[in-house]
Amino acid sequence: MTDINNVSYPISVVNKWSYPLALVAWRIPAGFPSPAEDYIEGEIDLNEQLIRHPHATFLMKVAGDSMIGAGIMPGSTLVVDRSIEPRHGSVVIAVIDGQLTVKRLYNKSGVVQLRPENTTYNPINISKEQDLVIWGVVTNVINQLPQ
Repeated sequence: MTDINNVSYPISVVNKWSYPLALVAWRIPAGFPSPAEDYIEGEIDLNEQLIRHPHATFLMKVAGDSMIGAGIMPGSTLVVDRSIEPRHGSVVIAVIDGQLTVKRLYNKSGVVQLRPENTTYNPINISKEQDLVIWGVVTNVINQLPQ
C-alpha cells in the first residue's frame, strides 16, 4: 500500500483535445490466422471508449503485483471512475487508515475485505475501527505488452 500523504493525486483525463484513431472493421482472431483485409471502418476515440463520466474519471499507475490475476500488472494504468457506486466484486481504489491500495471489494454477510488477485497476498480484513474510504472504481486497465 502507498501512504496517501506521499502520493500526488492523479491527473484528470478530461481534456479539450481528442485524437481519434482508425478502427479496422474486422475482428482479429486470437487462434488460427485470417487473411489480412485492408478495410478501415471509421475512427474510434479512446476517451469515448474508456470514459463514461469525464469529470469523475482519473488515471492511476500501479506499483506492485497483488492484482495480476485481474490483469492488473505492475506499471498498468488504471481508469478510475469516482462516480460509480462500489459493489461486492468491484475492483476499487481504497484508502485504509490513510494508505492507498487497489483490491477487489468483498462485502457480504457483514464481512468487508479487500481481496488481492494474487495468492501470494492475504485479504485485508476491515474492522469497524478502521477508516475505509472507497476512492473510486476501476473501470478499465491499460497494459503495455512486454517487448
